[in-house]
Amino acid sequence: METVYIAGGCLWGVQEFIKTLPGVTSTEAGRANGTSPTLGGDYDGYAECVKTTFDPAVVNIKDLMGYLFEIIDPYSLNQQGEDVGVKYRTGVYSEAPEHLEDAQAFIREREDARRIVVEVLPLTNYVRSAEEHQDRLTRCPGDYCHISEDLLNKYKRV
Repeated sequence: METVYIAGGCLWGVQEFIKTLPGVTSTEAGRANGTSPTLGGDYDGYAECVKTTFDPAVVNIKDLMGYLFEIIDPYSLNQQGEDVGVKYRTGVYSEAPEHLEDAQAFIREREDARRIVVEVLPLTNYVRSAEEHQDRLTRCPGDYCHISEDLLNKYKRV
């Protein structure tokens, strides 16, 4: 199993979507790449993200990037849907250089690559979100989410 940290705006919907994808074995709501070792103030520059553990024999980083691009506006800086601020930026973070290379290649290969503002960076730090944020939309369906219901259900297994 391998792990990557995916930021796509508000983490509630991102986690709900990602956990349904083929090859994803577990998810955890959290915050990545902040400027302090713990969460403070307005999360000290952290991006809301989903720690994503996946089976590379089933899904790879380029696949995960394709899925991410289904649920985000890759041209929107620090905003997804009605959520605005640096904590809602989009990105892919990893400790594995090959993950970052594959994510960068995915972006480079796109016709619109010059307009894309999705971060692809080494993971510098990660903090797990409070329990109330874990699987939030599963526990509280109907809470606000920038991802459409159709997309949230697109890959759900029966």
